[in-house]
Amino acid sequence: MSNLAELIAQKAALEQRIAEAQNHERTAAIAQIKQLMAQHGLTRGDLGAKANKATKTSQGGPRKGSKVPAKFRDPVSGDSWSGRGLHPKWLRAALAQGRKLSDFAV
Repeated sequence: MSNLAELIAQKAALEQRIAEAQNHERTAAIAQIKQLMAQHGLTRGDLGAKANKATKTSQGGPRKGSKVPAKFRDPVSGDSWSGRGLHPKWLRAALAQGRKLSDFAV
């Protein structure tokens, strides 16, 4: 019977061999796919792949930093606010003077 250290060493060696075999098979598969694509004149688009992974919005909702239409506008300066985040300075000043938020609705 082998002791624990020998079994751990065998496990590590097997894991290394598995990783090398997976890498070899993956490399061979990629080469075969590239060859078939070149042979048949296919592109990534023909396979349904997207050219830019950053354009995926279906999983995470709208893109970060997307523009939102203004919901409130200052009639004097024309400054606007979407209603997101903190109140802008012009709106805080007007509210402090007793005006209502509905006075600035677009």
